[in-house]
Amino acid sequence: MIAALALSGLVGGLAIVGDGIPQPLTATPGDAARGRAIVADRQVGLCLLCHQAPIAEVRQQGTLATDLAGAGTRWTAAQLRLRVADARALNPDSLMPAFHRADGGAGLNRVGRAWQGKPILDAQQVEDVVAWLATLK
Repeated sequence: MIAALALSGLVGGLAIVGDGIPQPLTATPGDAARGRAIVADRQVGLCLLCHQAPIAEVRQQGTLATDLAGAGTRWTAAQLRLRVADARALNPDSLMPAFHRADGGAGLNRVGRAWQGKPILDAQQVEDVVAWLATLK
């Protein structure tokens, strides 16, 4: 288990406790409907390129990563938050990109100039995705 530490390079210097980020990234609670839309959107989250999820209207979902069905049963909100923000904090060899980390250590290599130094998802989007994943029980 990971000891409490500050994860450098993660936007806002978020504190990891155990295997999660217990504090929400925003003061505004996540919205599950917006989170579902982010996961389903191939231009924003890109989640379904690798994952399968209970989103019937999206065809051709990925099979490279964990099926998201039941995610809210398998992980707490804190654990989901870390996995979305930066799964590589748990497994440096993870294929999953760090969605809320902006430095090159996040596996964000050869990034277009317009996106350099910016996270894939902002803090509210991470909270929205976490809110939706937590409903999958």
